[in-house]
Amino acid sequence: MPLHRWDPLAPDDRHHDGRRRIAMNPFYGAADPVAGMAEAPPKHRLPDGPLTPSTAYQLVHDELMLDGNARLNLATFVTTWMEPQAGILMAECRDKNMIDKDEYPRTAELERRCVAMLADLWNAPDPDTAVGCSTTGSSEACMLAGMALKRRWAQRNADRYPSSGARPNLVMGVNVQVCWEKFCNFWEVEARQVPMEGDRFHLDPAAAAALCDENTIGVVGILGSTFDGSYEPIAELCAALDELQERTGLDVPVHVDGASGAMVAPFLDEDLVWDFRLPRVASINTSGHKYGLVYPGVGWALWRSPAELPEELVFRVNYLGGDMPTFALNFSRPGAQVVAQYYTFLRLGREGFRAVQQSTRDVATGLAEQVAAFGDFRLLTRGDELPVFAFTTTDDVTAYDVFDVARRLSERGWLVPAYTFPENRQDLSVLRVVCRNGFSSDLAELFVEDLGRLLPELRKQPHPITGDKAAATGFHH
Repeated sequence: MPLHRWDPLAPDDRHHDGRRRIAMNPFYGAADPVAGMAEAPPKHRLPDGPLTPSTAYQLVHDELMLDGNARLNLATFVTTWMEPQAGILMAECRDKNMIDKDEYPRTAELERRCVAMLADLWNAPDPDTAVGCSTTGSSEACMLAGMALKRRWAQRNADRYPSSGARPNLVMGVNVQVCWEKFCNFWEVEARQVPMEGDRFHLDPAAAAALCDENTIGVVGILGSTFDGSYEPIAELCAALDELQERTGLDVPVHVDGASGAMVAPFLDEDLVWDFRLPRVASINTSGHKYGLVYPGVGWALWRSPAELPEELVFRVNYLGGDMPTFALNFSRPGAQVVAQYYTFLRLGREGFRAVQQSTRDVATGLAEQVAAFGDFRLLTRGDELPVFAFTTTDDVTAYDVFDVARRLSERGWLVPAYTFPENRQDLSVLRVVCRNGFSSDLAELFVEDLGRLLPELRKQPHPITGDKAAATGFHH
């Protein structure tokens, strides 16, 4: 079905002489307000002729004004503010195809440096030999990590795979990002998910180990669940798998999906052991465009050593006259985001990242306390791991629900997701606030003021009134 409907103009939408009315400001005509502006350009087919650059820009600009304000989007983890200098660098590099390392060797060198910096940050045994690459985001990075897990498992089980009795599986919590479900679907891997139970909203190490067998390619641990911002216990997960190996001989690797937390924990939770310090952690991914503080889209996938990335997954191709190894899925993308990542690493350093992430966490924990102080809400998390917190209404609130709150906040421009938790906790519906660099304490105070203004009106409702709760909000990231 078409994504957009087109309705013919009604008769009264024409001038008295039969010409169509102009669906834009006549002043968009560059020299003469009416010259060449008798008709608006069509929306669903190419125009017959060109427009001036200023007119084309204004038409697109005006339509985009109806989008939400990205800075007020408390649903997304994606960076919505960077320094102007970063924007200039990105503009200078947007025409460079990242994959063409022969033509753009310095861009390729900046990518290599970023990989080395992340390997050092994540305590790889030998950062100089750790392998990795940039991607379009964590979703692609997870696909690459999953592919490596599956291929290594297939190599270890070459005597029985493929066969009907050897279907690979991947163990994860039910709270994983949807990209892992996509991976399992696309690469024909059984997804074994640990359900939520009670007030545990992420993976349980013992339950994960119990789901493993000889066909398990790996276990995914999430350093920063998108449902509530909590860290999964990666060290405890590795310990449970160590015990499983002692009992059964099964050696199951761990991939850490650190889409958000891998750029927070190294700076704010230095004593937390979750990374390559754990021998069972084979690979880690992160999103440079989340708490890596870069505009979308850039992600990173790293393996602790070349042994964890099967050589047959690395393509060596003759491209524009040069031999080039590549193991990303995407073959054409701009170098701008990688350059911006290197700029951010260079600009901030460890102390700068620590200051930025601490400020963001302070805003999150402070805002969570203010939300709880209204008395209408119960906090599930407090923003003291990821700068993210989830909350729901208290048991005695019956006049409205979280979907009503999300709807009313949107009237003030705030985009706050309301959603129901998955299997075993589908009785629980929550709101979630993501605090990012650029969401200042001043903006947080404005958010609290707006929430405080609408609560008296919500309390007067006879009952919750949001009808279609499935359409009330989006939660896809």
